[in-house]
Amino acid sequence: MRPDTPAENVDHTAEADRLERTADLYPEDAEALLLRAAAHRELSGDRPTATALYDRLLASSQELDDPYLVRALKASNLWEYGHEAEARAIITGIRTAAPRVAAPWVIVAESLEAHDELEQAHETFTQAVLLLLTGADKPPRATHPLLFGRHRVRRMLGAAHDEWDALADTVHTLPITLDELHDPKRVWSLGSENPVELEAEIIRLRAEVGAYREALSRPFPVAVLHWPAGELAELTEAYPTLAEEYPSYEEHLAAIEAALRELAASGTPNLGIVTGTVPSYEAFAASELTSPTDPTLLPQYATTLAARGRAVAWPPERSAACWCGSGRAYGECHGAD
Repeated sequence: MRPDTPAENVDHTAEADRLERTADLYPEDAEALLLRAAAHRELSGDRPTATALYDRLLASSQELDDPYLVRALKASNLWEYGHEAEARAIITGIRTAAPRVAAPWVIVAESLEAHDELEQAHETFTQAVLLLLTGADKPPRATHPLLFGRHRVRRMLGAAHDEWDALADTVHTLPITLDELHDPKRVWSLGSENPVELEAEIIRLRAEVGAYREALSRPFPVAVLHWPAGELAELTEAYPTLAEEYPSYEEHLAAIEAALRELAASGTPNLGIVTGTVPSYEAFAASELTSPTDPTLLPQYATTLAARGRAVAWPPERSAACWCGSGRAYGECHGAD
């Protein structure tokens, strides 16, 4: 079930229950699974239970991949059902901690914006942009919502374009410009009796909805399985028949990049890489009542890892660390032309 599935086709409570049961079975994936479950609780209107899931994650003994994202989502949810003071306190704490990832900033800034705190939303967007993008040659894709959100709030405040707004324009790819999308006066055109104006507004709205759905949609990636060097050696030693699938570690890495590039060239969207471990693979084989020596089990294992939220999007930014774990930038490693 995709998060952008029409609400009338989704039983959000049942989906949340399913994800929570899955999290109990796979505690190592609890963060990704429970965040999705909390989103379904919010969509069902059960915001207190969503808060309980956020609290469960924050109180967990396991280290979270992104604790500030969990806090930001909790703050946004709390504010929606009347706990404004607690939400503001959490937002202040996040801004003070200044996390080096974009997602928590986007959540808290948009929460402020949604409650008409435009000045504070602008300050939050600006703080994040200065922290994450100062000195950057090219804005990473994850930071684009910060630039777009800041541009949107500044349009509502009537502020003149600055250098960050210009940068937002350069990374914006939709046919409708940001100035048109974020024009505060657009709402008035919806009441126009002029067919030309109405048609132009419909085009703008379609573009905006398309961007919104793209941002919110998180379908499971088409994932390719990656074995780190140590895991691959252990796998082929324990199950020699799989050595035919993996002649060498270097060929394994090259095959992953080649397969992903071929999929991308064919137009396949939302590609990703999942990293396998031998104990996890053996447990999966046992759950499928199949021998780990069966090579047809490998793509099923990759799909299952992706469904549990373990996939990392491909390709990474050229300046980001390469997916292979070499420590080199992707553009200098497997991303080199």
